Amino acid sequence: MSTVNVKINGASYVVDAGMTVLEAARAANIDIPTLCYLKDVNEIGACRLCLVEASEGGRPARLVTACVYPVSEGMEIFTNTKRVINARKMNLELVLSTHDKKCLSCIRSTDCELQKLCRDYGVEASHFNGSMNEYSIDDVSPAIVRDNNKCILCRRCVGACKNVQGIGVIGANNRGFDTEIGCASGVKLAETSCVNCGQCIVACPVGALHEKDDTDKILDAMADKSKHVLICTAPSVRATLGECFGYEPGTDVQGKMVAALHRLGFEGVYDMNLTADLTIMEEATEFLGRVKNGGVLPMITSCSPGWVKYCEHYFPEMTENLSTCKSPQQMFGALVKTYYAEKMGWDPKDIFFVSAIPCTAKKFEVGRAGQSAAGVPDVDVAVTTRELGRLISKAGIDFKALPDETFDEPFAIGSGAGAIFGATGGVMEAALRTAAEVIEGKKLEKLDFEAVRGTEGIKFASYKFGDVTVNVAVASGTKNAKKLLEGVKSGEYDVQFIEVMACPGGCVNGGGQPVQSAAVRNTVDLPAKRAAVLYNADKNILDIRKSHENSAVKKLYDEYFGEPNSHKAHEILHTHYEKRGL
Repeated sequence: MSTVNVKINGASYVVDAGMTVLEAARAANIDIPTLCYLKDVNEIGACRLCLVEASEGGRPARLVTACVYPVSEGMEIFTNTKRVINARKMNLELVLSTHDKKCLSCIRSTDCELQKLCRDYGVEASHFNGSMNEYSIDDVSPAIVRDNNKCILCRRCVGACKNVQGIGVIGANNRGFDTEIGCASGVKLAETSCVNCGQCIVACPVGALHEKDDTDKILDAMADKSKHVLICTAPSVRATLGECFGYEPGTDVQGKMVAALHRLGFEGVYDMNLTADLTIMEEATEFLGRVKNGGVLPMITSCSPGWVKYCEHYFPEMTENLSTCKSPQQMFGALVKTYYAEKMGWDPKDIFFVSAIPCTAKKFEVGRAGQSAAGVPDVDVAVTTRELGRLISKAGIDFKALPDETFDEPFAIGSGAGAIFGATGGVMEAALRTAAEVIEGKKLEKLDFEAVRGTEGIKFASYKFGDVTVNVAVASGTKNAKKLLEGVKSGEYDVQFIEVMACPGGCVNGGGQPVQSAAVRNTVDLPAKRAAVLYNADKNILDIRKSHENSAVKKLYDEYFGEPNSHKAHEILHTHYEKRGL
């Protein structure tokens, strides 16, 4: 690649010719503030917080937006002059002039990018006083709340929905002062083909978007002495919850997480890795049955509710390809309210079951049809990692000071295969470990299926087990899922088994995970760092690495289900789908 010579704040640098001013400055370890910019998501130069002075060809320096302005040979750039600082402060005041500044009660207070910039530049109020639009809050969705009174029109949510996920159900409506972000014709988000993935939330720099908070429902249930309030935590939550309490991304806080849940007052604290293993037993058996009996192929995993809803809307003709298995979240609730309720002599209606998950779409999933194995909802409440962090803080628990504690019996055992469910490719790898040993009738020499690992949007691999060759594909992010499924429909891709996660990188990058600022997201590979926790648990911490070797799962089949895909297993652990269309 060709290079150019530039000067930044008087120092000389050689940078790639295709860089923007922002990229060149960051390559030189010089920070330029941004607000609307999010790498590979939203690069539109709208907020003008990244203004710098640039001089080219001997012309006087002028203000340019660093995030979209390209470098050129001999360019001189100044990032921190009085003129630049004053311009940034004025633009902050313009943003504040139409912003609802109720910061004390805002869900993003102390974690707001606008708030930080105002603090950095000493901007307390706006001199541009005048009219302000008032918007009703869109809280009809079971998962996502939009408050346009706090929206700064950065369009990062729009970029996440359109450019990353390929859905595009939100955009800018109206013009000028009346511009607002929303759905076409002003309909509510719940009335569109939104899949509730929550990628818009983690992209938002302020408090205009957040998940619907269900923590009060938990507290109410705990106050009801007739209720048994139980919780399970998804594999990826242990890899991300620490970020809510100042830990670096990629820190495993499983022990402290369990301790915190005990102190919150949950009667039982369980590991969802167990039902991830149960899912594999059901799903791998279902796949082998389809191969043997001429069933619908390729079979597609059904663990990600955002992906399932996407398939129902955008590929309704392929809902027959979806595995009928419930997700690990729903399986756990169904298991607790049938098998465990019988074992304990409890009425299922007296069990209040909570899942702690990385996913806003799980909030939609708890209300789906076909998710009530005991005649009551399998799961009563799904709370995101962020909600769990806020609940722990509200309770006054010093998270960092907690000792490490272990999950409760009888649902404490999970395998490494279950742990890696939280990373893209993890479900596929877990299924292959079990399917391979079932087909070959012997133990695998190598358990790491590295070809399906990594954060690439689409991955392909082919494996030969005995006389059976299995072509597999893995996609993360619905935009990539669309490309993969269109290739399958056209005959371009010949695959028998597909894993799809709605969120890019999988659950570790879910819409319910701790929000990280653009400064972090632009420079740190969050999905990779978080996924490393799960792969480390699989290889170095957990005693078992294959779902079919989980003794707790074996016991469930011996005592209750009989065998994978039995009639009883189908009644409790499987579900159905809708052809929703657009």
